[in-house]
Amino acid sequence: MNEKDRKDGFQPRQWLVEPDFVVERDPEKCIQCQVCVRQCANDVHRYDEDDETVSSDSSPCVGCHRCASLCPTGAISIKRSELDFRPHGNWTAAALRNVYKQAETGGILLAGMGNDQGLPVYWDRLLLNASQVTNPSIDPLREPMETLTHLGRKPDRLRLLERDGGVALATRIEPQLELQVPVMFSAMSYGSISYHASMALARAASEAGTYANTGEGGLHRDIRPFGDNMIVQVASGRFGVDSEYLNSAAAVEIKIGQGAKPGIGGHLPGEKVDGAVSETRMIPEGTDALSPAPHHDIYSIEDLRQLIYSIKEATLYEKPVSVKIAAVHNVAAIASGCVRAGADIVAIDGCRGGTGAAPTMIRNNVGIPIEFALAAVDSRLREEGIRNQASVIAAGGFRCSADVVKAIALGADAVYLGTVALVAMGCHMCQKCYTGKCNWGIATQDPYLTRRLNPDMATRRLVNLLRAWKLEIKEMMGGMGINAIESLRGNREHLRGVGLTDRELRILDVKAAGE
Repeated sequence: MNEKDRKDGFQPRQWLVEPDFVVERDPEKCIQCQVCVRQCANDVHRYDEDDETVSSDSSPCVGCHRCASLCPTGAISIKRSELDFRPHGNWTAAALRNVYKQAETGGILLAGMGNDQGLPVYWDRLLLNASQVTNPSIDPLREPMETLTHLGRKPDRLRLLERDGGVALATRIEPQLELQVPVMFSAMSYGSISYHASMALARAASEAGTYANTGEGGLHRDIRPFGDNMIVQVASGRFGVDSEYLNSAAAVEIKIGQGAKPGIGGHLPGEKVDGAVSETRMIPEGTDALSPAPHHDIYSIEDLRQLIYSIKEATLYEKPVSVKIAAVHNVAAIASGCVRAGADIVAIDGCRGGTGAAPTMIRNNVGIPIEFALAAVDSRLREEGIRNQASVIAAGGFRCSADVVKAIALGADAVYLGTVALVAMGCHMCQKCYTGKCNWGIATQDPYLTRRLNPDMATRRLVNLLRAWKLEIKEMMGGMGINAIESLRGNREHLRGVGLTDRELRILDVKAAGE
């Protein structure tokens, strides 16, 4: 390191740890405007006042594309590092780099978002049916199509009374969530994402006629006016939980597990806990927000039942109570226990579900795909005759409207959207949410960065996404000759498998293509 680099505060990269990305700058196009210097929170770009030139150090680059997107002359390109290792069937480049990192730091490897390993995406191996001659398709532009969905406990039977020459419903219907489209925004806590991102999700849910989930970070006072379209969460840390919080939303969700990190708790670093986050979470400013792995008052289904009914008592039995669990090996039995404990909704989060921070080894190696978990849970509840007693929400890596339609045919009542909502707002999936340096203003509390996300634009993009998906869902339903989402739910005859083993087809309870 020369004297000039030492004076400028240049930090040498870690020994043996090669950069993940290479930043290339075209000197013919670069006009030294310093936009990249101002936009990068990772200090990749720097301006030399003596030489009046901008240069780049690829080592801290996370591949967020902020600099390349905003470069006025298109002078910057971001590429994967070309430096590779000798091929080895066991010791892949990723495995070697992980060892080098841990040998340097002595710490746990962290990652954001969901499992990024090459696991099969089973949605891509399931194909939908379409009507032809005997069961004509329906044109959604000319005929009514019903995507309205109700989430909550349904009665075993309906009792009707004749009254004043008409018929009245005598059976009491438990509280329901009414969705105009069978998708909701998944749990993302204020603190892990910015105020503007949280506000955009709440506003978009209200405008689109669906719901957003607060996650375990409490409900910011500015978002409470949107409470009719919010689901509040009760997690092991109990952050922000009081009677007002429980009664300010349309439903309450008890978080037991999360798909990206089943079996462990959460951690929001103290540097993300500013004054507003501190007030919302009801913890001291600047302190780490630690959620223990278990709820310290839940060690059995009976304990869970007590918490469910405590929440129902606190909300005067006016709100459905959901239980969120991770997709693990015995998920069907766990879901059955949650329903028998009194849950009105069971949310299942698969291993591709996103997160702000998770140990990389747990994110990549624990849990099962949502496709298998959903099929197992729906089949188990039907076999036990309790499927009507709770709605089922699927979560974990949903990318498009076709995934949603397939999930509903596989047994889901609705789907949670998390990562795709962040992508709609501008996320570029650099998977470094835990650093708090999100250059797109989404997963950060840095005031300089959060202002980059325009909440009005983010809201509009989210509403546009839901509108587009709703139109596509109607098109697919019409093609199948179905005019109501209720007719598709759990109807696996509309699914066929391609490239699946007999065992996989049996677990999914789906026929092979051609059958």
